[in-house]
Amino acid sequence: MYRKILIATDGSDLALKAVDHGAELAKNTGAKAIIITVTESWSGFDMAEDFEKGVTNPIEVYEAAADKSSEKILSEAKAAAEAHGIKCKTLHIRDSHPAEGIIEAATEQGCDLIVMASHGRRGLNRMMMGSQTAEVIAYGKLPVLVLR
Repeated sequence: MYRKILIATDGSDLALKAVDHGAELAKNTGAKAIIITVTESWSGFDMAEDFEKGVTNPIEVYEAAADKSSEKILSEAKAAAEAHGIKCKTLHIRDSHPAEGIIEAATEQGCDLIVMASHGRRGLNRMMMGSQTAEVIAYGKLPVLVLR
C-alpha cells in the first residue's frame, strides 16, 4: 500500500501522537518512515531586537538554538518510532516555511503519504486545524493523514 511515509513533527504532544500513528502504519504496511521537523528562517525584526539587546551575532544564536531544538525533537520522535519496532530516517529542514518544507521533503524523498497532526505549536488561531496542515493538504499532491 505505502512504500515510504513522511511523518512531520514539531515536538508537540499531538505531533508525537502522529509520530506513533505513522510509525505503526509504517510497521503494518512494511513502509519506510522518514521523520522531519522544519524550522523557519530567522526574522529580521527579531534579529534587530536581539542585536539591540547586546547579542553580537543573533543569526548564529538563532541557528544554533533551532538546530538544538530540532535535534531534541527528532531524537524523541525517532525513539518513539523505534519503540514500534521500525527504523527511520530523520531530517531537519532549515530556513523554510513549514508547509513548503514538508511538501518539498516528501517529494524529494519519494514519499507516497504524509502523516501529521491537525495542529501544533502555533497559537490560538490554529485551534481547529493548523494552518500548516491546511496548506499541506491544499498545496501538496500527496495524500495526507491528519491526526487530531
